[in-house]
Amino acid sequence: MASLRLAVTHCPALPLPTPHSHLRRRHLHLHPYPNPFSLSPRISSHLSPIPRRHLPPLLASASASQAVTKPPQPAASGGAKPLPLFISLAAGLAVRFLVPRPADVTPEAWQLLSIFLSTIAGLVLGPLPVGAWAFLGLTATVATRTLPFTAAFGAFTNEVIWLIVISFFFARGFVKTGLGDRVATYFVKWLGRSTLGLSYGLAISEALISPAMPSTTARAGGVFLPIVKSLSLSSGSKPNDPSAKKLGSYLVQSQLQASANSSALFLTAAAQNLLCLKLAEEIGVNIGNPWITWFKVASVPALLGLLVTPYLIYKIFPPEIRDTPEAPALAAEKLRLMGPVTKNEWVMIATMLLAVSLWIFGEAIGVSSVVAAMIGLSILLLLGVLNWEDCLNEKSAWDTLAWFAILVGLAGQLTTLGIVSWMSNCVAKVLQSFSLSWPAAFGVLQASYFFIHYIFASQTAHVGALYSAFLAMHLAAGVPAVMSALALAYNANLFGALTHYSSGQSAVYFGAGYVDLPDVFKLGFITAALNAVIWGVSGALWWKFLGLY
Repeated sequence: MASLRLAVTHCPALPLPTPHSHLRRRHLHLHPYPNPFSLSPRISSHLSPIPRRHLPPLLASASASQAVTKPPQPAASGGAKPLPLFISLAAGLAVRFLVPRPADVTPEAWQLLSIFLSTIAGLVLGPLPVGAWAFLGLTATVATRTLPFTAAFGAFTNEVIWLIVISFFFARGFVKTGLGDRVATYFVKWLGRSTLGLSYGLAISEALISPAMPSTTARAGGVFLPIVKSLSLSSGSKPNDPSAKKLGSYLVQSQLQASANSSALFLTAAAQNLLCLKLAEEIGVNIGNPWITWFKVASVPALLGLLVTPYLIYKIFPPEIRDTPEAPALAAEKLRLMGPVTKNEWVMIATMLLAVSLWIFGEAIGVSSVVAAMIGLSILLLLGVLNWEDCLNEKSAWDTLAWFAILVGLAGQLTTLGIVSWMSNCVAKVLQSFSLSWPAAFGVLQASYFFIHYIFASQTAHVGALYSAFLAMHLAAGVPAVMSALALAYNANLFGALTHYSSGQSAVYFGAGYVDLPDVFKLGFITAALNAVIWGVSGALWWKFLGLY
């Protein structure tokens, strides 16, 4: 039976009614309609049933997706924005021609550094779309003979990048089959009698599906925001309206802030996690049995963060509606309308269990993570859960392949040519001049890596630009290698909720229109401070117990 999907509430042009008087009370008082979470007849009259097999294209997925994480881009016919173009080029040219080249740095390395700096400046300022600007940087390296063609394009065969691309397709499968929606709705049914319980149900359900859906933005835009918006509208909490604070503002911020910890909990929960370990390996930091090690090291602080975050947001950013007694019954009705688990959902479940099992145990049997992902995608294609058109329409995946491979390739060549080691030695000397112990240096470097994200509009761009350099600085300062690599990688998830532009999921949730910009920055900073305490204290004790230092 076709059912009204929650995602229809994404549409900002949808005419929204004035809430009925019975929705103005402190408690939800709702009546069942064909879509259990879209309950006003005046709202429902604008919607038409959409079978799950005809879902619209998935929102840009993964925090690497620049379709949502980048600042507003110029129209395709407008060319580059002059001022950002001038500043981006000037940054690299200044280094190339005005800053004296250190004696122990080769001319080729110094020239590559200048091109890399211009590329990073362009990612921040946005003179062109990210993929276009990255391609200009790649062209500059080849045209100036800074790098040979094969070296410049070498990262396009990087296994981690292809694993990230395939994760976009997995995310599309979750949304297309409705499996992610079904899992989240079950948790609304089980825990949704109060607003706080509702937020915990959504946070827990995201944590559970995250290892098999390695795309934070897809989880936000394809699964959880539709549920949040529909529940909010049903309670008379409308976007861009004073009524937003009834329910929607709290649920949006709680889910966003909690997602930082769920992404940090599992290696395969976010694209940037995989990249971090690949970059660490290039510097010589190898982590054995990575999936198990990642989860074991992250488990205590990440689970504690998941436990505390919804309650913290509940206290400092409270919803006007505290109780939602009808939500479990509405969820049960929605599950009834969805019908039994479909064949495609069962295939999706079995495929993801196989993929996650191979990610966990594949090293022991000689199956790499990317091969496991390829096997999973092949199954989905063979059994018709996805078709090739679905893959071709996932434009964000192919865009990521282009710009991300370029960025990772440039960063790798900086390591090969000695720039990263030169920079880390310079920073290490500065830290030594202050007579800092390695724990103090660890704190300074981690805090710097975290808060510099205010100038980045993508978690993966931040990782590609700075992870290798900061890891080398940690090693030069005497910080234990594995702890340094993993702490930086966990940080790459935690700073994803700092601002409305700091990650794909942040842009998706802010775009819903339920939270004002000042509140986004305030709550982002407060939650960042909380995570610093949780990960700094419980993480330090747990990592000491595990023998990381």
